[in-house]
Amino acid sequence: MFLIPALYFCKKEPRMERLDVFNDSNVWIASYFSDDCSCAHENNEHTLIYLCSGLLEIEERGHRTPLRTGECAFLRRDNRIRLWKHANPQHPYHSIALRFTRSFLREFYLTLDPSQIPAESRRDKTSLRILPAQRPDIRNFFESIQPCFKAETKPSEEKLKQRMAQGVHLLLETDPALYASLFDFVEPWKINILDYLNENYMYDLSMGQIAAYTGRSLATFKRDFAKVSELTPQKWILARRLEAARDLIRKGGRKISEICFDVGFRNLSHFSKLYKATYGVAPSREIIPDPQPLPEP
Repeated sequence: MFLIPALYFCKKEPRMERLDVFNDSNVWIASYFSDDCSCAHENNEHTLIYLCSGLLEIEERGHRTPLRTGECAFLRRDNRIRLWKHANPQHPYHSIALRFTRSFLREFYLTLDPSQIPAESRRDKTSLRILPAQRPDIRNFFESIQPCFKAETKPSEEKLKQRMAQGVHLLLETDPALYASLFDFVEPWKINILDYLNENYMYDLSMGQIAAYTGRSLATFKRDFAKVSELTPQKWILARRLEAARDLIRKGGRKISEICFDVGFRNLSHFSKLYKATYGVAPSREIIPDPQPLPEP
């Protein structure tokens, strides 16, 4: 077992999260946290996550879905999300996640009887599924896993695979439609580039990451992007961040520094120079439009 510290953004100050990890043919992760925090998460493999304590909000495309104690969620691979972990002194954050690698799922697939695979199962783009709440079989399964993280010796490779297989069976019994998603070993779907960038321009993503998350090779991504914009991807993202910052500044009520970091800039001075060069005025000098009067009844 490996103990991995991870730094997250917390309400008060940066804190260290404790991660207990079994990393062999697949990955089991137990996460412990005593303060509220959030982190961007690149989900490269199908993941099953169970919340033992606290509250987890899973944000995708601007929408947050809560996961409460005793609930379980399936996160499809090749997807980027943000996790908001909430804790208090009485209920620290504690979750267990199982990551199903492609190699494990290929091996598992070979054990299935083809006649038992639902013919109506189709590849599904849904990136998040919340499993039915408070199911005894799901709760018992994850409760049986918890002692493994506290044991002095790591479970055998065979035992790890058995538990991972149990996790897959739980998913398939919950929703047979997941057959097509779990055992889909082809490349990710192509998704609309501008839709993806409008939802993720504030994150520090490399061109390779953006290409992968939109279902393309880097060369194909660059070729497809040139069809929808005269700008390079880097310049498009910069312009989109500035546009978003201007909209937020003109709404009023927030500090310039908060807006700067929220839209993806990491240096306030650099942001101010780019803003003035683009709009002809410093962010602090931006005119906030007067609120429109409400129509008389």
